Amino acid sequence: MSAAEKKKFKNELLALAVPLALQRFLTALVGASDALMLGRLTQDAIAAVSLANQISFVMSLFSGAFVGAVSVMIAQYWGRKDYASAKRFLAMGIRYTACISFIFFLLAFTIPTQLMAIFTNEPELIRIGADYLRIVSFSYLFVGISGCLLMMMKVTGFAKISVRISAVTVIVDMLADLFLIYGIGPVPALGANGSAYSTIAVEAIALIWSLIWCQRKAEICLDRRNMLFFSKSYEKDIWKIIPGMLASSLSWGFSITMHSFILGHLGTDATAASSVTEVTTQLTRCITQGLAAGSGIMIGGLLGQNKLDEARKYGEEFWRVAFISGVINILLIGIVGPLVYFFYVLEPRAKSFLVQMLIFNAAYMFALAYNAIFTVGVFPAGGDSRYDAISVFFATWCFSIPLALLGCFVFHWPVMVVYCVMCLDEIVKVPFLRLRYKKYIWVKNLTRENAE
Repeated sequence: MSAAEKKKFKNELLALAVPLALQRFLTALVGASDALMLGRLTQDAIAAVSLANQISFVMSLFSGAFVGAVSVMIAQYWGRKDYASAKRFLAMGIRYTACISFIFFLLAFTIPTQLMAIFTNEPELIRIGADYLRIVSFSYLFVGISGCLLMMMKVTGFAKISVRISAVTVIVDMLADLFLIYGIGPVPALGANGSAYSTIAVEAIALIWSLIWCQRKAEICLDRRNMLFFSKSYEKDIWKIIPGMLASSLSWGFSITMHSFILGHLGTDATAASSVTEVTTQLTRCITQGLAAGSGIMIGGLLGQNKLDEARKYGEEFWRVAFISGVINILLIGIVGPLVYFFYVLEPRAKSFLVQMLIFNAAYMFALAYNAIFTVGVFPAGGDSRYDAISVFFATWCFSIPLALLGCFVFHWPVMVVYCVMCLDEIVKVPFLRLRYKKYIWVKNLTRENAE
């Protein structure tokens, strides 16, 4: 790649990655603010809400797979300036995610106690988490649709709008948490339930703002015709991508849920420490997530224009980007880690676990940078969504999870040994990335010359 091409690549990546990373950070901050506020309440509250939020996490795995598949098609059609087809795929995504959101709303609202019992056998955690789940379930109805609209903003070059929406929701969430969790003035202290009410308000604001903005943009706005549009060929195209994304999303996601299941049976100290560690990694991985999303958009746009050689050149540059992102992740863990250590109210044993978990996560986050940028960004942009599912299956379900289960329930290993084994999957996957990359399965134009 020439100097001019490298400059173009750098400028394009920064223009995409910076707002995308900032939007990811603000989104993570919404979840982190809940954990931060609850972290000053009680250890049981943060542990219970963390476990309860596994339900919304599982929901995001399903809806995220459909949103991701739709975004691949939208990026390629947008690259060739076929805006009509891009809007039709957006409508498809909204229909799918709305159905998923409604199903999870019904489950969380009607059987919250049974859902909490999956993750822990601690009566107090089940009680707190079930009350929280029944309330927060109403926010699920908004998440799927707003997720599709925010995705459309990012893919089509309007990521700055999603940043503004996220910035406002962070402010609203923090203020609502402050008033509703602790109670100020005439507002009663609602504890963990206050966090649920603030989440509903935040998701409602995001959906309303996204709908209003999108309807004002001719290239994006959806009308009744788009929402009711159906095409066998379009459905066929999207379902070539969905199974791979859904398999990888569920495989990875259920492994995280399995982590909560295992730690939940190792005691409240381990659960609380892991919850705080997760808050830290969510905040530090935002740059990597922004770069991964930007890589997918850049590669997808080139492939949609049939610029296959240029897409390969960009792919090579992303290896250097992944390394830099990994180093940044390590530095951020070193900065954020001490802050959360001193902020949270944890028992001495839980704090000891927290320090050890943060140290191990430095290596985990370095590996994550490579896996995210290629298996979430570069590969799926050209339709290669299967590799992520394959790598997660072998590294996670054939290696780290079985070992962790044996260590927890059979061999009774120390908590930190079990935790480190659970998190080895990302590190194990890295050596095999280059082999898949070199097959160039991802260099593919997925658009139709004569779109319906």
